[in-house]
Amino acid sequence: MSFALKLGFSLGCISRTNLARKCIQRESHVVSYRNAPPLHSMATKIGAVTVGGAMWWWVIWHLWHEPDHITGEFDYPNPKQWSNSELGIPKEDS
Repeated sequence: MSFALKLGFSLGCISRTNLARKCIQRESHVVSYRNAPPLHSMATKIGAVTVGGAMWWWVIWHLWHEPDHITGEFDYPNPKQWSNSELGIPKEDS
């Protein structure tokens, strides 16, 4: 018997019965190692399509009715018409 197995017997985690039951069990998600994951239920598929459709409806609706969120509300001013004082450029002292 190896030292690790002897230590496991004393800790109670690595005994042969626990190794058969898998000492650490995580049931928070589906693990599909070397096999296909289980198929989604019909309710999950319909829910995903419904939520995705609602999201795209909301995006397209607001882009159509309020395009200023993307394009901006005002025309950009011509910078050639700005004066030096508006730009914060000091007067030249000659």
